[in-house]
Amino acid sequence: MRLIAVCFLLLLALIQYPLWLGKGGWLRVWEFQRQVAQAKANNNQLKERNAKLESEVADLKTGTDSVEERARFELGMIKKDETFVQILDTNAVMPPSAPPPPALAPETPSSLHGAKKHPAKH
Repeated sequence: MRLIAVCFLLLLALIQYPLWLGKGGWLRVWEFQRQVAQAKANNNQLKERNAKLESEVADLKTGTDSVEERARFELGMIKKDETFVQILDTNAVMPPSAPPPPALAPETPSSLHGAKKHPAKH
């Protein structure tokens, strides 16, 4: 009787192996479900980013407000007849300023060509 029970448990274990660890087993299914959930979350983030970019492109195509805003903040441009005012925080620590670049000596025509011109001898 004991031998039959051992054989039965052994057969049961052999049947369970492909179910849990085989090619289409539960462990792989769980892993694939985790990967699918991660891919869906990544896709949702990319969809949100694309929606923001699409709205920004549409705004740039139709209105001048966004173009003006970009010119002001990214390029530091101002409109004609505007006055630029910058308010500095007195409590902020200013980084040490770099020394000014050395003054460049004016170049003479001979220094532009790299050689002195001598009068021709006849």
